[in-house]
Amino acid sequence: GCGNSALSHDLHELGYTDVTSIDFSPACIAAMRARYAHCPGLRWAVMDIRALAFPDASFDVVLEKGTLDVLMVEETDPWDVSPQAAAAMRRVLAEVSRVLRPGGCFISITFAQPHFRKPHYAQEAFGWSLRHAACGDGDAGAFHYFLYVMRKGQPLDPRDVALGRRLHQPPPPPAPP
Repeated sequence: GCGNSALSHDLHELGYTDVTSIDFSPACIAAMRARYAHCPGLRWAVMDIRALAFPDASFDVVLEKGTLDVLMVEETDPWDVSPQAAAAMRRVLAEVSRVLRPGGCFISITFAQPHFRKPHYAQEAFGWSLRHAACGDGDAGAFHYFLYVMRKGQPLDPRDVALGRRLHQPPPPPAPP
């Protein structure tokens, strides 16, 4: 979900010359290819994040910035995510885990607070550890954003394992009348 962000180009300018960016929109990818045609290390592909067309273990780093937020945009209660949204998130994260090399790193940048996002990331099936940090300029009126870092092949902290399991527990039965 690179959209029309300059992040890929910024990474290229910082010395990361092997960057692959994807988006669901053919028009977006065509525009980005044209805009950055002068950067041969930048590759662009039309792709659905739920079904990545890359081989297993093909990336050292996967970076997403707000793309996963799209999966939650229609949710009305972040404390009680619909089964459809949870399944979509699991599918995308399973794809990310699949394309990461052992020791690879998945970096997620989002406004989603840890109590809402960590249960999705903290799944033993993905085979990664989980850390997070709040970022922002310290201004009391500013929104903070969050950086989540998952490292493929490292274990989850037991507290995160428990947090991830809560996401998949069935709801309690209704109270008797």
